[in-house]
Amino acid sequence: MRRMKVGVVGAGVISDIYLKTCTETFHPIIEIAAIADSVEELARKRASEYGIPKACTLDELLSDPEIEIVLNLTSPAAHAPINMKALHAGKHVYTEKPFALSEKDADEVLALAKSKGLYVGCAPDTMLGAGVQTCIKLIQDGWIGRPYAANAVIVMGNSSGGMHPNFQNFLKLGGDPLFDMGPYYLTAMLTMLGPVRRVSGSAQQLHREITVTNPKSHAFGRTVPVEAPTNVSAVLDFHSGAVGTFQAAKESFGYLPRMEIFGTEGNLTVPDPNFFSGPIKLQLANGETKEMPLSHPFAENSRGIGVADMAYAIQSGRPNRANGDVARHLLEVSFAIFESSATERHVHLKTTFPPVEPLPLGLKFNALDA
Repeated sequence: MRRMKVGVVGAGVISDIYLKTCTETFHPIIEIAAIADSVEELARKRASEYGIPKACTLDELLSDPEIEIVLNLTSPAAHAPINMKALHAGKHVYTEKPFALSEKDADEVLALAKSKGLYVGCAPDTMLGAGVQTCIKLIQDGWIGRPYAANAVIVMGNSSGGMHPNFQNFLKLGGDPLFDMGPYYLTAMLTMLGPVRRVSGSAQQLHREITVTNPKSHAFGRTVPVEAPTNVSAVLDFHSGAVGTFQAAKESFGYLPRMEIFGTEGNLTVPDPNFFSGPIKLQLANGETKEMPLSHPFAENSRGIGVADMAYAIQSGRPNRANGDVARHLLEVSFAIFESSATERHVHLKTTFPPVEPLPLGLKFNALDA
């Protein structure tokens, strides 16, 4: 396997962990060759911090013939337009979630990639971490029998603290609980249980605007509109026969995640899929509950593993695991929740995806293929 050169677009807050992981953990397979941002100073700062040889404009990055993969870390509204530009330039693309802010945009990205024979990937890649991968192994090995139900909950505070430099983005579509935090939990469910066939949902909004109440915020006293639902619930009917429930809200306080898979022979408590690891508890039919050891690596924060996996996949000809088909299905599930809420009807889904191949056991240090 040779190292593939990656160009990063977007030098904001999330770029820090991506650049750290890509340069320290996955450097045998990928090389960060350039970084671009609409704020040139940010790009230069990240380039200096991580030894990236070039800070440049987006057009300069896309015109570099040595760059094969574009890692898109921009704001949600820019994901699809930049992915299209990268694909037109002949680059494979891996983007932060959400994949797009409309199903039409998502379909155009996938169609263009297919026509050019290029790979598309999308966060989250946390389901490739030790936590979810171990849970997949336990399910496949029959520890809980046949999975028949699941639940996923993520409840957290809203953005009235105003400490994030772009806090207002979390009040718009893309930064709302369903499209910002939901992908971690829904992607984990899809990876473990397969595609969804039917959705029933409710999307509610407690406030139409919020005022920043934190005197330490740069926006203290500022009132901004809330443009997306902040309290979302859904029932998901999977093709496998399992039924899942999902709750995502940014109207409370603190951080309350929970995820469980229920089977005919046991119940599995899944670690928070916003992270790469955590306690895994297995409750057996005899009432015994035990904490299970991790079977897979990447227990630490490994955001960027999806990009590295794409580099392996491109060279070996296999599908990448955090792929566009999964991201597209997740997007349809998400919009179906909104549609179901608005129409007060079940929504039957049109998309699906092939099973996501789990990571093999016994991987060599920081490798993703055996």
